[in-house]
Amino acid sequence: MTTPVKNSPMITQYLGIKAEHPETLLFYRMGDFYELFFDDAVKASRLLGISLTSRGTSNGEPIKMAGVPYHSAEQYLVKLLSLGESVAICEQIGDPATSKGPVERKVMRILTPGTVSDAALLKDKSDAYLMAAHTKGSGNSALLGLAWLNMANGEFYVTEVPAREWTSWVEQIHPSEIVLSDRHMTDAVRPAFECVFTPLPDKFFHADKGEAALLAQLSAKHLANLDAEHLTVGLSAIGALLHYAQHTQGQALRHVQGLTVVRSEHYLTLDAATRRNLEITETLRGQESPTLFSLLDGCATSMGSRLLKRWLHHPLRHAATVLARQTAIATLLSQRTHAALRPHLAALCDVERISARIALNTVRPKELAALRDSLMQLDAVRAVLPEQGSELLDMLAGAVRAPDGLLALLQRAVLSEPATFVREGGVIADGFDGQLDEYRGLQTNSGAFLLDLEVRERERTGIAGLKVEYNRVHGFYIELTHAQAKDAALPVDYQRRQTLKNAERFITPELKAFEDKALSAQSLALAREKYLFEQLLIALQPFVGDLQKLARVLAQLDVLSNLAERARALNWHQPHLTNEPCIHIQKGRHPVVEQQVTPFIANDCHLSADERLWVITGPNMGGKSTFMRQVALITLLAYVGSFVPAEHVTLGPIDRIFTRIGAADDLAGGRSTFMVEMTEAAQILQHATPNSLVLMDEIGRGTSTFDGLALAMAIAQSLLNTQQSLTLFATHYFELTQLANTALYVKNVHLSAVEERESIVFLHQVQEGPASKSYGLQVAHLAGVPRAVVTAARKHLAELEAQQAAHTQFDLFSAPVVVDETPEQVVHAPHPLLDEFAQLNPDEMTPRQALDALYALKRLS
Repeated sequence: MTTPVKNSPMITQYLGIKAEHPETLLFYRMGDFYELFFDDAVKASRLLGISLTSRGTSNGEPIKMAGVPYHSAEQYLVKLLSLGESVAICEQIGDPATSKGPVERKVMRILTPGTVSDAALLKDKSDAYLMAAHTKGSGNSALLGLAWLNMANGEFYVTEVPAREWTSWVEQIHPSEIVLSDRHMTDAVRPAFECVFTPLPDKFFHADKGEAALLAQLSAKHLANLDAEHLTVGLSAIGALLHYAQHTQGQALRHVQGLTVVRSEHYLTLDAATRRNLEITETLRGQESPTLFSLLDGCATSMGSRLLKRWLHHPLRHAATVLARQTAIATLLSQRTHAALRPHLAALCDVERISARIALNTVRPKELAALRDSLMQLDAVRAVLPEQGSELLDMLAGAVRAPDGLLALLQRAVLSEPATFVREGGVIADGFDGQLDEYRGLQTNSGAFLLDLEVRERERTGIAGLKVEYNRVHGFYIELTHAQAKDAALPVDYQRRQTLKNAERFITPELKAFEDKALSAQSLALAREKYLFEQLLIALQPFVGDLQKLARVLAQLDVLSNLAERARALNWHQPHLTNEPCIHIQKGRHPVVEQQVTPFIANDCHLSADERLWVITGPNMGGKSTFMRQVALITLLAYVGSFVPAEHVTLGPIDRIFTRIGAADDLAGGRSTFMVEMTEAAQILQHATPNSLVLMDEIGRGTSTFDGLALAMAIAQSLLNTQQSLTLFATHYFELTQLANTALYVKNVHLSAVEERESIVFLHQVQEGPASKSYGLQVAHLAGVPRAVVTAARKHLAELEAQQAAHTQFDLFSAPVVVDETPEQVVHAPHPLLDEFAQLNPDEMTPRQALDALYALKRLS
């Protein structure tokens, strides 16, 4: 028979709560600390570097314990969340003074990487998304439903796409946490990037439950009202996401008030490889700078920075919206209002996230004060906006207004400089609540009350020496000498409190009542402030939707004015959009590289229906990749609505940007460099259209020469004839330059360079025609390869070229040799002069040895 485990009542309570959250670290509130016990304590000690102790025993074994102060818990929570951990916050909800046994406790919130909304737990300039995913069907017909939520601002999205696009969408949205059915929770579904995966029982992934949850969340009667009537598997994802989000918050999601159904035809598609290669918000080495975002982000507010990042990752295909943004930027520049606008925007708080925290009842007093002060700035923001020239700016200006009644409420309710936490007091403004004012008055005006009482009691008793005093032991009292107490006719309400050697102390009902109030005034004031703050949050709930709309308006103004400032500072110009398929760029520049290189050489690019494919040759380090990337970035910026780094740009409709650039393996996924290369090429060939921009760099280099050349030729021909995409095709296979002689719509260009002795000077200038040579040895010399190795390579190159000439093979960087195809071809052996010449090493010869060698060559000739 098993002996029952004996635990203290507190540990029994802890174990009961922990059983409901077995996979989550439990922060169990005990007085001024959050404590962790058993395995949680060991894990927290290791992850946080805090002391591991013990307290009491369980089943005869010491109970391991670790803890953090509740007032500084946020710094520990930040670290845990960054490590992908989830934390259940268990608070005391009972009153210790009246509790018998352990104080009642309850898990109030569960913090996970995808569901945090607290300012201290979030990055100011990055969104944290919670995503739910579900699939239906199998094979190529499998459909993927994705729903994702930004808990910090209430933005809610859903889409349905082919399941094969899973990795691309995960990299596009970059969620902090993904919820999957436990049936699908396998390593095979996890893309190779950092993200927390959370399993949920399959029962939460059902379309009918998702539909009911969605309609209830948004107070809608039909899916058609939400433009979601076509959703199937997307509803399954929605249902699981809403269940999980509400479970972690322990309350309704009042700030989630709308749903955006994302359709691929709305946005210019960037696959995962393209996002990495273009270094939009992260370099290829995983750094935040230098990137396109780091160059552009001069936003005055955090919500503006986050919106800019969203715009960069989601360029639009809707030309009217793009043009509206460009016109707004042009108007701000022409009327020079972008500079005047920015100081006023800089004075604003993060309205977007504060509105969400109001809805979730997690907002802090200082944030409400900041919100109030920001609302007071709105008139100044509106006053400096241009009055004409842009319909978008006109619309935004009309929406820069505080919700009716909100500013007045915050001005009345919140002190000008409130305390950080409600528990500290000093949050609610004087005059907002009479009872609170009375409690505060008792704390600050007790001396005046006692003097007034003393005067009144002297008049009432006729005793001039009567005193009203206070001490910490006996409280408030009226003191008389023995003689005064004996001789005077004391009022009947005088009650003897204490007899001393020389005096008598009394108390009256009025003084007793004042004493009760004065001694408990502080605790009463704190309790009253807590209650009033809770009531204030209830009163603020109806304003959440309007605050979210205001935040979106302010963020747009911030991004537009920031892009105007960047355009002026960086000498960028407004692009032009046309319905004809083309990319015409005059003197284009790479926006990031030009900040690192001086001078930067600008180049043109002209792709159209009549010139769809450019074959680009030239030396390594000559600038081929930079040129191709700048074309893609200029295109992306134009469809974001920004000005671009070029003197003149005309773009036709673009639906996708594909890049196949660089060499990298995927060891974790079991893919070689060449496999990665071919996988990316296959993705392009499967999805590119005549309106796609395709960048192909050195395709086929990961395998043997002839295999690679054959693949490169076939891929180039497919892009030209089947996909008919606008393509930049960089290669070292000179044979590809022959396409221009055999196919229409192909043009050869090269990045020029000049050879100086053993070195090379890159001109980075795009010129017509194929390159003359690869300059590989010169680049090796520049890279610091030892001179002896380069010299040996030069000898091997001479031998290979001689052998190639003997076999009438093409030199990769020479014009093809025309061979007279007669039945009897004579292959001559290499001349002895060439053998002798190949043995020479001028770098290691003295002048005399060089002269002797020259005479020897003369004799052989």
